[in-house]
Amino acid sequence: MALALVLAGCGGTGSRAAEVTPAPTRTATPAATVTSAVPDASPAASPSRTPTPSPKALEPGEGAVTVLTYRGYAEYGANDRRVNWVGAFERATGCRVNLRFPQTSDQMDRLVAQTAYDVVSAPPEIGGRLISEGKVAPLTTSLVPHYDEIPAWLRSQRSVTAGSQVYGVPYLWGWYATLYDSGKTRPAAAGALYSDRGPVMLKDGPLTIADAALTLKRQRPELGIVDPYELTRPQLDAATELLGERRGGAERSYWKEPIQAVQGFTGGSVRIGRALPYQLDILRAAGRPVKALKGEPTTGWVDSWMISAQAAAPNCAYRWIDWATTAKVQQQASVWNVLAPANPRACAWHSEETGKFRQTEQAKGICAAYRVTDGGWHKKISFAVLPVKDCEGQDGQCTDYAEWTDRWRLLVH
Repeated sequence: MALALVLAGCGGTGSRAAEVTPAPTRTATPAATVTSAVPDASPAASPSRTPTPSPKALEPGEGAVTVLTYRGYAEYGANDRRVNWVGAFERATGCRVNLRFPQTSDQMDRLVAQTAYDVVSAPPEIGGRLISEGKVAPLTTSLVPHYDEIPAWLRSQRSVTAGSQVYGVPYLWGWYATLYDSGKTRPAAAGALYSDRGPVMLKDGPLTIADAALTLKRQRPELGIVDPYELTRPQLDAATELLGERRGGAERSYWKEPIQAVQGFTGGSVRIGRALPYQLDILRAAGRPVKALKGEPTTGWVDSWMISAQAAAPNCAYRWIDWATTAKVQQQASVWNVLAPANPRACAWHSEETGKFRQTEQAKGICAAYRVTDGGWHKKISFAVLPVKDCEGQDGQCTDYAEWTDRWRLLVH
């Protein structure tokens, strides 16, 4: 997979180009309207709305839909005219797409709280909060015809469900691999991330604490860790202590953008680190002696589409979600963002149109890297959920995301 592909897309909780890419100048076509959040600006307050009841049947579209998403998750041909599933949606449905592109996770937080939108692509930590606060609507999944093409294990993720209700439709997902430079170190297990003399590179974000917790689950069973995203204060203390260790003065660095992880290995400044599976393919193609630990339990995430509880255009929103779930669009989004598609049919979808066969080959490579069609692999992945105090009925005994964020800030910044 070409390195240029990494720079072109790379969305997702694990890797967002949107955090560093300025909004392009918009031309007359396609029809979608684009607004990119300004880093230092406070979004306008959302107008007061009456909660929208969940429709039981799809009605005519409202004519326009506001989509809040990271860049790369809704492409309209601005970066590459061949990469445009927004324009095709508009022509097929008559729903004009108004795109809002936050450039950072903090901006996404502000936008979902302060601006009006119909549909949002939510990572687990944001989606979980939207569900708990009643800011997204339970979905009528029968209004998403392609919903059943998504595997049941993805549809039932805790980040998109609450009780018997479904609040999100999975879009793209991924998991983290432990990569190492085989010319410099040969770790026996992922715990080497915290014991190797380094340099070590980790993903920059509070949920990386779950990686350390997963290691402690195996190394220190007396801590009683069951779920790495549900930690009591002593368990959180132990995880952050492990992350803070610098054995032998080991160097520690952190990546926000996927290219930073690749550069760390290609430049020889990283011995071992957490990265995404497709990055291994890129490093091998560049001739680097980088390998991955195989078969170990790991962490991952699912980004999902959710509909605002106050959506002005619920019918167009449902049409958008179904469109984004089709094999064709899933393949386009997967290849552009180099992430696993929620609909596994995207791995083999192909068209007779010129140039689409290469896209199919790229999709097959991505699906192989993320083991999309491996029926048992997902059982080894602890998928991210929003850490909350009241976890699994323990009545406030766990630590919440705010505390994780505070701990991470002290560790890294």
